[in-house]
Amino acid sequence: MAATNGDTPKITFYTNHGCPWAHRAHIVVKELGLSYDEVIIDLDTPREPWYLEVNPRGLVPSIKFSNGTLKDEIITESAIVSQFLADAYPSHLVPASNTAVGALARARINFFVDTWFTKAGSFWISILRKDSAEEQEDLAKEFVNLVGKEIEPLLKDASPFFGGSEKLTLAEALTAPFILRIYSLSNNGFLPKSVVSGFDALPNFSKWAAKVIKHESVTYIWDEEAVLAGTKKRVEKLKAEAKAKA
Repeated sequence: MAATNGDTPKITFYTNHGCPWAHRAHIVVKELGLSYDEVIIDLDTPREPWYLEVNPRGLVPSIKFSNGTLKDEIITESAIVSQFLADAYPSHLVPASNTAVGALARARINFFVDTWFTKAGSFWISILRKDSAEEQEDLAKEFVNLVGKEIEPLLKDASPFFGGSEKLTLAEALTAPFILRIYSLSNNGFLPKSVVSGFDALPNFSKWAAKVIKHESVTYIWDEEAVLAGTKKRVEKLKAEAKAKA
């Protein structure tokens, strides 16, 4: 059942199911039980002028939001869209910040998400860019070691989700699309299998990730076959561009 503050919102959700950033907002709306009208944006072609009027950056996700108070407000950027909806419709995703306990829980969620993206988040892309198996394995080892150092301790009380929560939190919503892709790419030969085997040796991270990547709110828009095909196409393009510059 959706958390509610008394308003029934009208949401137009501009998205692309293959985009991990848009995926973050999908997890939030699913957890909140919010309905929405979906508009798929083709990210492989130049943005149409009408969408640039919605979001001049041309990125997804964006939402157009109306309720009893607000009218056709445009909100962009995945973390901002997610935080806005989580704040507008209080739920298990994030506690209110009007107490020290709630403010501390929010701070810890923010620190976890920030740590993932500043310390570990770009490693999988860097691995994909490497040509040789040896280079990929070296980066994979570095990636696993870094997750063990920076992320593993932050999940010591995951039960099964961040901070001892029995339900998904904003910590999962903002990182799950990337965790899911890393596991999928490693299991399907795009990343070294040593990534997943290395994660398996991290007791906190591996138990947490196993729950995250199977959660309904994380998987309901997930099309693994399409993501793998898109990843193959992008990697080939990146490597071709790198060779052309060499």
